[in-house]
Amino acid sequence: MKMPVYRQRGSLEFNMTPMIDVTFLLIIFFLVSSNMAQQENAVDLNLPTAESGRDPQDDAMRRVTVSLTADGTLLLAGEAMDPAELGRRLAFERTKPEPLEVRIRCDRTVEYGRVKPVMRECLKHNVDKVAFAVVKAE
Repeated sequence: MKMPVYRQRGSLEFNMTPMIDVTFLLIIFFLVSSNMAQQENAVDLNLPTAESGRDPQDDAMRRVTVSLTADGTLLLAGEAMDPAELGRRLAFERTKPEPLEVRIRCDRTVEYGRVKPVMRECLKHNVDKVAFAVVKAE
């Protein structure tokens, strides 16, 4: 009868390559998302004042920030566009299952006629949570 020969096995090692890949992907994701968040709020606007309101809450809701400058330019993530393009972007964002909030930042000198198309596009694409960025009156 032939006896089995047992070879000595090497020590157990962890393959670190997948963990390093995931770490780098997370770093890239957070760098890109923080850059986009800075672009949304980088537009210097003279926001309107309000006596009442609530502080923005950091919940899990996805937000899209739309800025309207004093000359009526519509900006999304620092990119100028027309209301129809905003509607296409909102339609794309609504395909995701998470709820969506649109935050409108506009200069206090912007007339309502310039804000109305933004609100119309939100209504058209079933965005039911719209908030206006304001400064608390002192």
